[in-house]
Order: sequence, then structure tokens, then C-alpha cells
Amino acid sequence: MPGDISNAPAKEARVFVATLFLIVALVLSVGLSLSFGAVSMSATQLWQAIWRQGEEIYQTILWDLRLPRTVAAMLVGSALGMSGTLLQGMLRNGLADPFLLGISAGAGLVAIALFSLGAFLAWIPLAAWVGGVLTTMIVYFLARSGDGISVQRLILGGVAISSLFGSIQSVLLLMTEDGRVQAALNWLIGSLNGRGWAEITSAGSYIIVALVLGCFLARSVNLLNLGDELAVSLGVSLVRSRILIGGVATLLAAGAVSIGGLIGFVGLIVPHGIRLLVGTDYRVLLPLSALSGALVMTVADLLSRLGAIELPVGSVTALLGSPLFIWLLYRRQSGV
Repeated sequence: MPGDISNAPAKEARVFVATLFLIVALVLSVGLSLSFGAVSMSATQLWQAIWRQGEEIYQTILWDLRLPRTVAAMLVGSALGMSGTLLQGMLRNGLADPFLLGISAGAGLVAIALFSLGAFLAWIPLAAWVGGVLTTMIVYFLARSGDGISVQRLILGGVAISSLFGSIQSVLLLMTEDGRVQAALNWLIGSLNGRGWAEITSAGSYIIVALVLGCFLARSVNLLNLGDELAVSLGVSLVRSRILIGGVATLLAAGAVSIGGLIGFVGLIVPHGIRLLVGTDYRVLLPLSALSGALVMTVADLLSRLGAIELPVGSVTALLGSPLFIWLLYRRQSGV
């Protein structure tokens, strides 16, 4: 079970090594992200720009462009990483991701509607967040059963709502003027281009609060993974736990969507990688998933802007995550 204390020293050592590796890798990736782009900076130039010294152009590039974008990448990645871990633990399904509950469908529908109308474009991040949260509330309403929240109905409700809203999105895109379609598609694919301190200020605070709340839910997720009957016998309220876990996961995913659009595969792949490193104890898995998600998104954002043409970061995560997703499906099919 997740709380098993056998071979504790070896587990603690493994957790320490994994944590140290992720922290060092994240620091290095942040340094590279701040240094490289259309205009590269040496280590000396970067250090001077950090302290508001040296050439003014490097200070502007660092503080107005690259630093807020890198912070946004870390916030989005950590939110998606922990959200995916919470949902996979709650649903006991390794193929669950943060958008399973219809978060992407609701956020995307609201955003595409505003793009189509050409109105309230400055409010798209907030509107997408509200759309994701409201859609998840609808899915939870559909998942109610006589004895609480049904996991099967929760998944089916999310799939049904996502399909419905996705078809409406397609119709709206067909009716949208050509000049607005590109901006809408860029948001749907997921991009951090142009993200600044305004987006971080508006979404960063509730993402950080949700990350902290997610860590406090580790015990509940551990107990839910033992099975419903055993969890109830240990004093867990299934309805309350699933509402809290799903609510925090939704806040995290909706916060990530409000900053970067619909970025896939991060919340699906990151939890599996961390499980391979530290096991299935969610007291460790949740914070390390947030840390690993920040690392993955920072690297993906760096890769997206190293070429001659900047790619949407959602395309990069899809290119990296799709092969891993296929491998996971193969493992489940072959029973590995």
C-alpha cells in the first residue's frame, strides 16, 4: 500500500535523489530558457541583466520577455502535472489527464466564442478559466448517482460534454472571419508567446494556492487508491473527497488554460514518469509531479523557440508526448 514503511531508508534515498535531480534540471533549464532565443545571451550578459546592469537591450529582453514567459511556463507545467496526478489517483486510471472532466472543452468553447465575436478579447484568459470550472461542475452534476459520485459516470459525462462542446467549437470556427481564425487556433493549440506579467499576476496566485491545497489531499488520494470499500472503512467520505480532489484539479487545469491555452500531454505523461522514479505514495508524487511538470514545460517552451520559426508550445508537448502515450497504451494492452 502507499503508506508501506518497509525498506524505508531505500525509499527515502530514492526520493531524495529524484528531488535533487529535478531541482538541478529545472534550474539548468531555466538558465538556458533565459539565455537562448532569437537573441542569445552569454552567462555574463545574463548575470548582468538579472542585476539590471550591462546593455539595456538585454535587460529588456530578460525582464519584459523571457523571464515572465519562463515563469508562465513553470506555472502552467506545475499546474498540469499536479492536476493530472490528482485525477489519475482519484479515478484510479493511468490514462486520465486534466482535461478529462471537460475543462478543455468548456474553456475552448468560451474562448472561441469570444474570438468569433471579436469582443472582450482581453478577458479571454479569465473567461476560459470560468468556462473550464463551470463545465466541470456540469460534469459532476451528471455524475451524481444514488450513493454519491460515480467514477464511471464522471468519465462518461466528461467525454460527452467534450464531444458536444468540440462540435460547437468547429461550427464557430467555420463562421469566424479569416483574420480571427489564426488567433483562435493558436490559442487552441497552446502557446506562451507574448505572455507577460499581467497573465502571471492574474492567474499565478490561485495556481499557487491550488498547488498547496493539492499537496494536502495526498492522504485522501492514497486511501482512495486502496478501493472504495477499504477507504470508507478507514473513515474517508467518497463524495467529499472526490469533489475536493476534482475541484482542486479543475482549478489547476483551468489556471493553466487561462495562461497558455489548451496544452496537452503534460498532465498525462508527467505522473507516470514520477511514479517510475519514486513509486505511488502521493505524499511524494504530488509535489514532485508539480516540479517535473514545471521542468517539462520549461524545456518544451525553450525548444519551441529555438528554430527559425517559433512553434506553439502545445505542438511541442504533443510531439514529445504522443510517442509516450502510444507506449502507455501498448503496455496496458499487453498487460506489461
